[in-house]
Amino acid sequence: MNSKNSGQPNEERRKGPLSFVSGSLTSLLLAWLSLGLSKRMVLYFAAHPPNYSSPIAQSIATALKTLLIGMCFLATFSFAFIGLGLFLVFLRSLFTGQEPDAA
Repeated sequence: MNSKNSGQPNEERRKGPLSFVSGSLTSLLLAWLSLGLSKRMVLYFAAHPPNYSSPIAQSIATALKTLLIGMCFLATFSFAFIGLGLFLVFLRSLFTGQEPDAA
């Protein structure tokens, strides 16, 4: 019988430093791409302001523009924050070694 099929719980595999640094680099790359998208959206909407004769349509267009730009910058901040956090966890994993987690 294999120990995997014996019904006994297996030890959980712990994430290593390589996993943290690859996640950090991926998240920081996505933050950089989101920042580029955010800059392009700001430049596009600055060059093409909404110009409608109806005040309601003008208000809706302005609200939509604000929502889209805000979501792009929110994605930039979120990816950058996650990337920085994973990098700090990577550094901590280098200095602490293999210690069990406090439950």
